[in-house]
Amino acid sequence: MPSPLTRTSSILIIGGGTWGASTALHLARQGYQNVTVLDSHAIPSAISAGNDVNKIKGWHNSDPASSSSSSSSSSSSGQGSNAGEYTREKIACEANEAWLQDEIFKPYYHETGYVIAASQPQHIQNLYEEEKPTAEKGFEELNSAQDFRNTMPEGVLTGDFPGWKGWFKREGCGWVHARKALVAALLEAERLGVKLVTGNPHGAVQSLWFDDDDDNDSDNDGNHNDVRGAITADGKHHLADRTILCAGANAPQLLDMKDQLRPTAWTLAHIQLTQEETALYKNLPVLFNVERGFFMEPDEDKHQLKICDEHPGYCNWVTTTDQNNKNKKISLPFPKNQIPLHSESNIRLFLHETMPHLSTRPFTFARMCWCADTPNRDFLITRHPEYARLTLGVGASGHGYKYIPVIGKYIVQAMQEKLEPSMQYTWRWRPETAVGRDWEDVQGRMGGSYKVLNLAEIGDEEWTCIGGAEAKL
Repeated sequence: MPSPLTRTSSILIIGGGTWGASTALHLARQGYQNVTVLDSHAIPSAISAGNDVNKIKGWHNSDPASSSSSSSSSSSSGQGSNAGEYTREKIACEANEAWLQDEIFKPYYHETGYVIAASQPQHIQNLYEEEKPTAEKGFEELNSAQDFRNTMPEGVLTGDFPGWKGWFKREGCGWVHARKALVAALLEAERLGVKLVTGNPHGAVQSLWFDDDDDNDSDNDGNHNDVRGAITADGKHHLADRTILCAGANAPQLLDMKDQLRPTAWTLAHIQLTQEETALYKNLPVLFNVERGFFMEPDEDKHQLKICDEHPGYCNWVTTTDQNNKNKKISLPFPKNQIPLHSESNIRLFLHETMPHLSTRPFTFARMCWCADTPNRDFLITRHPEYARLTLGVGASGHGYKYIPVIGKYIVQAMQEKLEPSMQYTWRWRPETAVGRDWEDVQGRMGGSYKVLNLAEIGDEEWTCIGGAEAKL
């Protein structure tokens, strides 16, 4: 059994990205005095999905109370069919409030509005049924190219928007400056006493440190007893009363996740704008076509416009062996500041339909952005069932950044065993859901080739070559 948890207990967070930063901040705010974050990169981590100029913050119209009654009407264990709905509603409401009120995060939220659209009739219908963008909720219907152009200043949207239909919501949504909010969270945590150990080798975790690693005290079937901490590339053993794994797409390299995580990458590129163009593009609403891609206003520091193409994602499939020497298929993430030419083509198609005056402009930066999908895209936030001192905060599933103001609170609650039942059930350790997992599942995502692509099948010559070398953030 682990020692009782106190405010002086040593707590080790593996990963200083979005969820690791949020966890560190909430631990510090709750008065924990001995918290250390390990990350292989200086802050902000170059491989963190949250190290980005902007992220979408969509609207949220629901109240968790609407699903609370139905959730509570199920068993007290929170295992009713509404547990997931209640959990998603609750954290969305709390995150929305935090972006507006939390002094650390609110400077980075830009309430500029949101245009959401699709191109093919079936996806337009699906979008309407899923989002229910009615006038009563503040949406304006967009049916023509001119309707779309009118959502932004003249000269921004110049495309023909072929087949597009969408809706415009002016209030209650927009975007957040992801990198600045991430850095702000880490710096505030550090100010409150959290120790940041970053860079290679000192912050680069090579493995978890199990309590039987030194004395062969594992049980008869070779399983470990518990987690003592982590071992970094410099050979140092970091001992902790509690360890929290927030390693994102790299988590399966440190712990057998029983196929519950699929490391998946998405693609983005930047285009250089002039100062005059940056001024014109300031305070734009987000434009998101669920089949084509999205963009929002340019970065105010470098005057670069970020564009993402929409697709079900890339995996990097390799074959390895498991602990029983059986072949096992895994997606192995790797950092790369280039993107496949296939994605470049899709980004330029999106630009051609929306801003053709930018569609041939060279990219100044591009990047593979890695996350990790659970089978149902609900998070994995829980105490490990076998290792009592290990807590998991993983499985962001492509939609975890917007919760940075609050997600750490729930990871801390999982460590404390204080999650309310619906959340505990929704975010539980659930390997049974990954048995026979369909690794090609698009999980409701559209665009691109409408299938998950394999990076291992992309040749060296099928990548962008921006600046003739790996571009830098």
